[in-house]
Amino acid sequence: MRGRTGSLADQVCLAVIAERPTHGWAIVKLLRADGDLGRIWSLSRALTYRSIDQLAEAGLIEREGDGRRTELRITTAGRRRTRRWLNEPVEHVRDLRIEFLLKVRLHERSNSDPSALIDAQRNALRSALDALTADTPADPVELWRHESARAAQRFLDRIGTT
Repeated sequence: MRGRTGSLADQVCLAVIAERPTHGWAIVKLLRADGDLGRIWSLSRALTYRSIDQLAEAGLIEREGDGRRTELRITTAGRRRTRRWLNEPVEHVRDLRIEFLLKVRLHERSNSDPSALIDAQRNALRSALDALTADTPADPVELWRHESARAAQRFLDRIGTT
């Protein structure tokens, strides 16, 4: 993972481990379809453990225990990466639904105020949203993009006030 941000799965697993030392099965539970994070975006057990393995190989987490009951702990490098990722706005309107919502929820889980992220997100997408809502849609694809952009603007305006 050196030199790149890592997959969404890697980032989410790392952020969960940053909250407190935990076990792989606890992360799997959070990311099940009915889990706290899984209701936003779910991840299979196999992919969760693959991310945990990659995070350990990259030196972003450490494993402690006998293999049967292994506790996962974040390293200093992992904590830095998590802090940076949690506060970076997403690049595309389409990423609000999953990645941005995950970041907001992870802030909430850590009792961290997401307002700086929300403000950064509004600023990052402002020109794209303005461009998508400026013209009258001429076909169904443009109409979809136009209405999605309007909904995204309303969402970003309201999320900061809830």
